[in-house]
Amino acid sequence: MKHFLRVLTQLLVLLYCKCLWRGLKFVIRKVTGRCELQRICYNNKPGARRTLKIETSLKCSKHELLQSAVSVPPDSVEKTIDDIMSLKKINLDTNPQLGISLQACLFQIVGYRNLVVEVEKLRREPYDCENRAHEEMLMKLWKELRPDSPLSGRISKQWCEIGFQGNDPKTDFRGMGLLGLHNLLYFAEHDKATALQVLHDSLQPKHSMHASIMHPHIPFFCSCFFFIPITVMRRNVPKEEASKMSKAEWDKKQFDKAIGA
Repeated sequence: MKHFLRVLTQLLVLLYCKCLWRGLKFVIRKVTGRCELQRICYNNKPGARRTLKIETSLKCSKHELLQSAVSVPPDSVEKTIDDIMSLKKINLDTNPQLGISLQACLFQIVGYRNLVVEVEKLRREPYDCENRAHEEMLMKLWKELRPDSPLSGRISKQWCEIGFQGNDPKTDFRGMGLLGLHNLLYFAEHDKATALQVLHDSLQPKHSMHASIMHPHIPFFCSCFFFIPITVMRRNVPKEEASKMSKAEWDKKQFDKAIGA
């Protein structure tokens, strides 16, 4: 009985808050003469804050058109914005900048959501030793990290020198799939000096007390998944500025940078 009353109470509170929120939005719109999307665009500068609020507003809307807007194809963004403006009865003559702002936000939302899908698809694609392209990427990784040390064979203990667990590196891509290989190769190609330094440091037990107890070294293969995002994000941020940032400020700064704010 107590459980039933608790569930009933939570349901009533939820309904009350939902109705109250919708009522509040209605009053604000009547007072300001602006819908929620207009208020977000006018009260927030371009960047992460505005984009996140627009996305939340669209997903939480009672209109199916707005809910589905975040998942439309990129070539349908302009038409979707026109439909939203019509639905909200927004006059383009008196709000010329609004359509541009909404379009920019929606392009960013659709873009990053599509990127997440593509990355996940790459992560789910297993490494295939019969695929020539996969094998060429793996061989290229070796040449980037060990240019002066020829590989004795496709199956070799030499792979352990760059952090793989066994003689056949394909078994180490079971969790991250091709995404892991793409990340490692990109790091080795585009920031070779740092990659070689990470490889060197990963072979030094003195850099980690835990590593010296549990394992002779932290493999380069593992180190990169911690180091790559840190390197990419911090490259253009002064050390003094980065050290003073809280996690929330840091995350917001990186999101702003990612969406071109």
